[in-house]
Amino acid sequence: MSLQPHVRDHTPERDEPLTQDAAFAAFQRAYPEYATTNKLDSLRLTDYARLDRERHTYLDYTGGGLYADSQLQQHMDILRGEVFGNPHSQNLTSMAMTHLVEETREYILKYFNASPDEYMVIFTPNATGALKLVGEAYPFGEGGHYALTFDNHNSVNGIREFARAKGAEISYIPVLAPYLRTDGAALAATLKMAKPQTHNLFAYPAQSNFSGVQHPLEWIETAHEQGWDVLLDAAAFAPSNRLDLSQWHPDFVSLSFYKIFGYPTGVGCLIARKAVAHKLHRPWYAGGTISFSSVRALDFYLTPGSAGFEDGTVNYLSIPAVKIGLQFIESIGIETIHKRVMCLTGWLMDQLLQLRHSNGKPLIQLYGPPDLDARGSTVQVNFFDVQGNLIDSTTVEHMASMQRISLRAGCHCNPGTREVALNFSEDEMRSCFRDKESISYEQFLHVIDSKLTGALRASIGLATNFADVYRYLEFAREFKDK
Repeated sequence: MSLQPHVRDHTPERDEPLTQDAAFAAFQRAYPEYATTNKLDSLRLTDYARLDRERHTYLDYTGGGLYADSQLQQHMDILRGEVFGNPHSQNLTSMAMTHLVEETREYILKYFNASPDEYMVIFTPNATGALKLVGEAYPFGEGGHYALTFDNHNSVNGIREFARAKGAEISYIPVLAPYLRTDGAALAATLKMAKPQTHNLFAYPAQSNFSGVQHPLEWIETAHEQGWDVLLDAAAFAPSNRLDLSQWHPDFVSLSFYKIFGYPTGVGCLIARKAVAHKLHRPWYAGGTISFSSVRALDFYLTPGSAGFEDGTVNYLSIPAVKIGLQFIESIGIETIHKRVMCLTGWLMDQLLQLRHSNGKPLIQLYGPPDLDARGSTVQVNFFDVQGNLIDSTTVEHMASMQRISLRAGCHCNPGTREVALNFSEDEMRSCFRDKESISYEQFLHVIDSKLTGALRASIGLATNFADVYRYLEFAREFKDK
């Protein structure tokens, strides 16, 4: 498939690139507010010293945040200092753990400025677990509707299978190239399709995990006014942006805590509005979700509140680390993190877009907005050779890894935005699945081989510094005239 990079007018690249010191001086003149984030430079030397010690350039924060050394120490101190048992009991050790779990639940609401009268926190293994919980329990049915943007993670796309199985209508709202923002007219038309007396769910990401586009939080109230419940995927948004649930009132919010502060993995949550959570009907029950069940009577009583949604035993020894992580972010200030990552993102995008081969052809194609307006700290590109041919993103990822630079290649579990960005048509994609039931997996891989093209994502986070983005830029320059 032939892909041509989008050409923008830029000052031609200098024949002699600036040294890192000179580039940093120019960067500071262009982004003077970066100097107000210098507390993160101190943390880089202490809590994240392993990055420089091991010569890592880590640019995959949307894939997973990095934990601070102090987070680990505080968590281990808690575990070493007490005896904790499974919280599903009234004994001494169980109650000690229950206290920490509930304390963390309360702190999550406080961090997101969510009233405990309005919201509850349901612990899940990750954001995907939170989304599956909504999908399996939401009362889709004939006449109901599931609407979602093209720009969504596969875990949000997957909810359509629950909706389809229950007979609900499914509508996708397209995004528009080249900046991959949602088609406003199509959104307005879709939101008008909610039918009274039915259940309608609208799902979208606060920030795209593919392009970095930040979709308006104002859509939440617009959708409410037209009869929709709203599911907001905040997994990519929360690490460097404030989500204030006293200002915005989505019905469901999905989160993975390792995306925000790296540790622990295996703990996420669904923040659910109590006024809407009562609609959710679990398709089964499990240990931990019930107050009482009977084999002879073939019946059960579901525990009210969060516990009725938490299957089995929660990851109780890890949950206290969530509060530690949130307190760590608060000690820095989410606004400070946001300011730093956006300064670095703006500089990196500008520099990459200036790269040219000697024949004038652009070296990279940027997917998503080329400025900092309503976007996050994700820089998604493809590299092109001197003839204008696409260089496979996985090849570039491998070459970066050889230089200890961690990027991420692929579609990042966001097929809708990838298909628009890379200009795959509906007919092309339908052809991939035409005989899927009658061919082997190996044959299927052969069919889709030409459709596996993705892009290369650099995502910037709280421990990123100028040296990291400069090193990526220097790596990119190596493709010039190749």
